[in-house]
Amino acid sequence: MSYIVVKDVVKAFDDNVAVDRVNFKVNNGEIFGFLGPNGAGKTTTIRMIMNITMPDSGEILFDGQLMKESLKDNIGYLPEERGLYPKMKVQDILEFLGNLKGMSLNDVRRAIDHWLGRLEIDSWRDKKIEELSKGMQQKIQFVATILHDPDMVIFDEPFSGLDPINVDVLRDIILEMKAKNKIVFFSTHVMEKAEQLCDEIFLINGGKGVLDGTLTEIKEKFSENEIFLEFEGDPGFIKNLSYVSKVDIKDHTAVIALKDIQSRRQLLTDVTTKLDITSFYPKEKTLHEIFVSQVGGNHA
Repeated sequence: MSYIVVKDVVKAFDDNVAVDRVNFKVNNGEIFGFLGPNGAGKTTTIRMIMNITMPDSGEILFDGQLMKESLKDNIGYLPEERGLYPKMKVQDILEFLGNLKGMSLNDVRRAIDHWLGRLEIDSWRDKKIEELSKGMQQKIQFVATILHDPDMVIFDEPFSGLDPINVDVLRDIILEMKAKNKIVFFSTHVMEKAEQLCDEIFLINGGKGVLDGTLTEIKEKFSENEIFLEFEGDPGFIKNLSYVSKVDIKDHTAVIALKDIQSRRQLLTDVTTKLDITSFYPKEKTLHEIFVSQVGGNHA
């Protein structure tokens, strides 16, 4: 079972503590959302996981071993700042990068054929990187990240520069990697994508972990005592219920604020006796709303 553990990790640059005692664990078969505003410590943490920068204290373990160079062949890393050589052709740079990960020439060529075909970019293999659009370069960088079939992938803003069709293609591949029990470490500013993809969420702000857990746990934690109701009938009685603090009625829908969460069952009983109910469910905060509420004055 593959996993990565970040334990009490600290990293400072002069007087600036970029990462301050951060702790989390990511298991295989899991999409882990590593979120935070600009300057929160995300990139520094990722660079320490990749053994590019060493922590001042704490430990980073991969499959039970302290992170070291020899383990990096089992990881694919798509950085936010792209690093393709502009004068090289697509085929040549992918062969070069696959070789750096220990792939034989035959294996890397088979993998290139597969992924260029899958992403419908086979006709671009003899083009130089500088001749490609931003979105096309992003697809090539994505291929380079997964070419060697790593046990763990780190995606930092993988959908940058892509149109909706290609976003869906990459999303499907990421979900396939999860289904194959790989570790998927996903960092993004686009909360909608994190909400769609991630099983676990870790929010970092000012170098500190401020929120972590499953997406379900986090949304329950921040859910307000509000119920969305869709109905037929006269809802006027709702505002007079003793456990209701506020009700907003529009046409055949209502948002009902309760004084406490325990009143949900009583509300359901009361409204079903007087109204024909078509929808009744807790009104959740979106991950975007939770993110904004937790990072304060910092902006993603």
